[in-house]
Formats: sequence, C-alpha cells, structure tokens
Amino acid sequence: MKISKNIFLNKKILIYGLGKSGTSTYKFLKNKAKIYLFDDDLKLNQNSKINLINHKEIFKTNFDRIILSPGIAINNCKLTKFLRDNLAKIYTDLDVFYSFFKNKSIAITGTNGKSTTAKILFDVLLDQKKDVRLVGNIGNPILSEKKITKKTFFVIETSSYQLDYSQLFSSKYAFILNISPDHIERHRNLKNYTNAKFKLVESQKKKDFSYLNGENRIINKKLKTKKFNCKIIKVYKKNYEHFFKKIKNDYFLTSNNKENLSFIFEISKKLKLNNKLLLKTLQNFKGLKYRQQIIYKKKNLTIINDSKSTSFSSSKDILKSKLNILWLVGGIFKKGDKLNLKKIDLLNVEAFIYGKNKTPFNKELKNKVKIKNFDNLNKAIKEIFKFIKKKRFIHWTILFSPCAASFDTFKNFEERGYYFNKLIKRYLNGI
Repeated sequence: MKISKNIFLNKKILIYGLGKSGTSTYKFLKNKAKIYLFDDDLKLNQNSKINLINHKEIFKTNFDRIILSPGIAINNCKLTKFLRDNLAKIYTDLDVFYSFFKNKSIAITGTNGKSTTAKILFDVLLDQKKDVRLVGNIGNPILSEKKITKKTFFVIETSSYQLDYSQLFSSKYAFILNISPDHIERHRNLKNYTNAKFKLVESQKKKDFSYLNGENRIINKKLKTKKFNCKIIKVYKKNYEHFFKKIKNDYFLTSNNKENLSFIFEISKKLKLNNKLLLKTLQNFKGLKYRQQIIYKKKNLTIINDSKSTSFSSSKDILKSKLNILWLVGGIFKKGDKLNLKKIDLLNVEAFIYGKNKTPFNKELKNKVKIKNFDNLNKAIKEIFKFIKKKRFIHWTILFSPCAASFDTFKNFEERGYYFNKLIKRYLNGI
C-alpha cells in the first residue's frame, strides 16, 4: 500500500486506551493525522494532557477512524454504544503498522505458548544475524520500533483481542500453536474465540504460509469449514523427536514446550536457517519468567513457577507427567474451563487450592485429585513444606500453576509470580 493511499494519513482519529499500545500509536501518528485521546481510567486521562477529548464530545465528533487498544472490551466499556454504532471504523495498532510497512513478519497466536514461542524464534533469528524485532504482546509495542528497513523481520505475538478488532493486518507467516476454550467471558463462546484466532489465516494471500497444529481438534474442525488462500502447513510434534533428543535443556522436557519447538523447526526449513546455530540457541535458551520456569532444583525437590497459567489446558501436560506433584491452584476461575484429564492421569498429583474463589476449582477437581483448601497462597505453601519434611525421601515437584486469572489479588501474572518466588525463598531456608 502506497503512503499516498494510507487510510490513516490526515484523518480525524480517536485512540481509545492509553496503555502501552495506545501511547505508542499516538506517538507514531501525531504528526500524520488529527489525534484525539480517551481512556476509561480517569487517572490516565489526567496524565495525558495532549488532545484529550471528554466523554460527551466523543458522541458529537465524526471520527474517520477509531484505534482500539486490545484491553478495551467493546461490550463492557464507557463507550459501548458509540463503538457499536461505529464498528466499521475500528482498527488496531497492527492495522496502522501494516498500512505503513510491508516487512516480512511472523505472527504467532494460540491459547498457550505464544510468548515462549515468540521469544525462542526471536533468539533464533537474532543468532542467525537477522535484523529482527520482538513486538506485540511481548517486547515493545509494534509502533514504537525505530530504524526499520526492508530487511527488518518482525516476530509478533498476537492475542485474540487484537485480531478480533483488526481489519487490515496480514503476515507473511502465521502460527496457530493450539486452541482450547479461553477468554469466553470476552468472546462469549468458543466459536467466536476460534474465529478471532483464524483471522490471522483468513487475512493471508496465496504466497503466504500458515503453520497450524495438526493434532489440535478445534483447529482441524475449523479447517474443514472453509478453504483459505494461503498455503496451510500442519505441524506435528512427532516429526521432530530426533531433534528433541539432541537438545540437553530441561526447559524443553515438557510436552507443551516440545510442541512450541515443533513450530520453530518447521519454519526453520522455510527460512533456510543454519541447523547448528539453531540447536546452539535452543541449548542456551533460559525460558521466560513465570512460564513453567524451574526456579529450584536440588536433591529431592523441584519447584516450578508457572504463574502465567490462566487455564487448565496450559497445565495439562505437566500434570500428567507422572511426577509427584504438589499443585498450587487458585485465583479467578475462567468461565467454562475444564480439566480434560481423568483420575488415572493424576494419581501422583495433590491439589492445594487457595484464595476466596475455591468453589469452582473444588467442583472441577472433585474425584480427580486429592484436595486441600487454604485461605491464601502463603498458608498453602506453608502446608506443602510441612508435608515435604515428613516425606523427604520422595522427589517432589511443587507446581505453582494457578490455572486462573490473577486479578483477585494481583495486578497481573508477573506480580503473582514474583510474590510466589518471595514466599518460596522464605520457606526454602527452613528445609
């Protein structure tokens, strides 16, 4: 798309949401269009003194475009009626990016593993001497990147929220790692959630490539409903067992992370990457904080911080790994979430449910695992360490995998993960 035909240039634009995404969009467009800013949070509004528009004036103004931050839910915000009346005008920062730049990009989505896979791929391409940028839900907002050339390669982590609102964005390569029920409170049903993910595929052209999990039931079901313009490449974990054996990195022992790696190996063929360099990068990969992160491993105890886990599907593989697992679970239960494992899969697992919202967890885990309930995370961890002291000749794995949103007590999963680490340090001193 030529700059002269850019749909954002010299337009009257409302940017709704003044977090990282909205702020970077404003900075990028402020000299290219007439910009107005609004956020539901009054504090953010007060701190952003340039081109603010109040609630009443929005309804009186005829905007050409509306750029919506992913965190804004159309059906649950201060401008719900206005947005419903102007759906055709709604775009995202991904659309702005695509309208100005046509760089090769790999857009990664899925219910679980997006951040990890994006970071692995970024490290791999960086070690292969590529000019690569890590953006989207991980790294920098996409419009904050500087010194972009035709050779700049973007690895973009995309959420269902971003994709749902995007109208223009398209990528040369797309990953859908997996799909399981998630964010139903936002998308209302699994069909809408799946459709949002598949907008990545639908937006692609004939010369583009989509890498899709060939073992995922929901993905395969969706593929049967229509034909897509791009080339579909199904990814199977079993095809890369010979590569997994070459990697001596504990981070890649879990089934989930092997699944993520399969996509890396698959696209490495298309990008013609150096395999020796690739394996070296994977060997040195440390993982991301709070994503199945091994924070302690000695003698008879392993401790895993998986604070990023917000649904049962993200923890399923590690729970059925036959390890002796003491599982910390709790937080804001996600509507419609199911643990699709049987009692026989969980014989070595004991669940320590914590927090104010214990009822739905007890209901879902009843008759599947042994359960103990606690008022808070601290009390649950304290009980676990008492338990370990009594049975210290068994190798135990403490798994902090809440399978729930963190907003009941914490700002986000990072704060929750940090708090868990602090508690663990306190109790390790007593072993």
